[in-house]
Amino acid sequence: MVKVSFCGISGSGMSSLAQILKLSGYDVSGSDRNFDLGRDLHIKEAMEKMGITIYPQDGSGINSGLQWLCASTAVEDTIPDIKTAKEKNIPVITRPQLLSEIFNSYPYGIAVGGTSGKTTTTAMIGYILDKADKKPCMVNGGLLRDYEEKSAIPNIIYNHGNICVVEADESNGSIDLYNPYIALITNISADHKTLEELSTMFQNFANRAKRSIIVNDDYDLCRKLTHTKPCLTFSVKNHEADFYATDIKPLPNGTQYDFNGTTYTLNLIGEFNVANALAAIAACSEMGVDTHTAATILQDFHGTKRRLEVIGQKNDITVIDDFAHNPDKVKSSVRALRKYDGRLIIMFQPHGFGPMRSLGKEIMAEFVENMDDDDILIMPEIFFVGGTVTKDISSADLIKHAKSLGKKKAYFVKDKAAALKKITKLAKSGDRIVIMGARDNTLTDLCRQILENI
Repeated sequence: MVKVSFCGISGSGMSSLAQILKLSGYDVSGSDRNFDLGRDLHIKEAMEKMGITIYPQDGSGINSGLQWLCASTAVEDTIPDIKTAKEKNIPVITRPQLLSEIFNSYPYGIAVGGTSGKTTTTAMIGYILDKADKKPCMVNGGLLRDYEEKSAIPNIIYNHGNICVVEADESNGSIDLYNPYIALITNISADHKTLEELSTMFQNFANRAKRSIIVNDDYDLCRKLTHTKPCLTFSVKNHEADFYATDIKPLPNGTQYDFNGTTYTLNLIGEFNVANALAAIAACSEMGVDTHTAATILQDFHGTKRRLEVIGQKNDITVIDDFAHNPDKVKSSVRALRKYDGRLIIMFQPHGFGPMRSLGKEIMAEFVENMDDDDILIMPEIFFVGGTVTKDISSADLIKHAKSLGKKKAYFVKDKAAALKKITKLAKSGDRIVIMGARDNTLTDLCRQILENI
């Protein structure tokens, strides 16, 4: 049996691959500093129950019997596990390298790229193909709400079939590693790289498609992509697109839309989720699933965690957990929420000093433009997980910029504990409290704490 190990195994991206390899017959072990600090212990327990051995992140789990060590991009070379692996000449590979090797080994690979919507669209495709008995393997960066009872950590769908569906991440350049059968591009907008870099990256991605590409016709940069393979378009604005939705209407707990002469519903809010659904339906149609069947299957899909996920309600106050962290995601989430009644209290926790230097003001502009005057914006300090970085920007600077744009009810607080106090003090009947941000697993815990205190 091939022995492998994962350094930083708690993360959604790493835990998904650890599960896939365990289910494929590998002897899997791993470590995570969060486990050592007493965090994410439910993930540790779930992995141990499926037979994955967890070691402290002190190098003790790295032995000469390992074929290789997979290291998260979030950990440094100074981590004892990595140092020990190098001392023992055990190959160290990255998560993107491993995922692309798995993906490229499948004859039918659907890679979902784009600066927003990748996680939900990937989940939708996996869900449709699974329910249509196409036996997909799907690897996701988010947790699937419909599979919480079916896998240890519900970020995979695993079948012994010949289709693989993955997110192709552009933020770290790993999208260049995928050779897809179908290349799907949800959108192209400002995020971790310049628009010029993104356009080149997605063009190269499209060029590698073996069968077809699927693009969002509502984005200029998507329309400008050239292609040598057949191209399918989807849109919520252009009736000439191959997959087009009309009469999009908010429902109390979802969205209604018309497609090909039939009315369908989603258990997700927002026009952007209708676009995600169209993209998924298009991809599945290329794999032989009838469009009506795919749209009907999606009516039972409940999304992924932390994507406008309602955590609970109390005293007529709703608490929502959301992953929005770049300008396009923030705009989409706030616009979707504003379709419904009630004041918004949004706590946005930015992550990364570099991203905030390049995108922070643009994110603030989206909040200011799309929130009502009575809505409240609260920001704790920028989330930082460690490492060497220049800390020359603060959430306080971003709040100051939001105020300069006219957002009077914008407040900087020291940390999440201070945010909890301020939110519970301000909250009143009819409010919707939204906790936004990425990379920090404790944001969902904060949602639950708020529920307890309002």
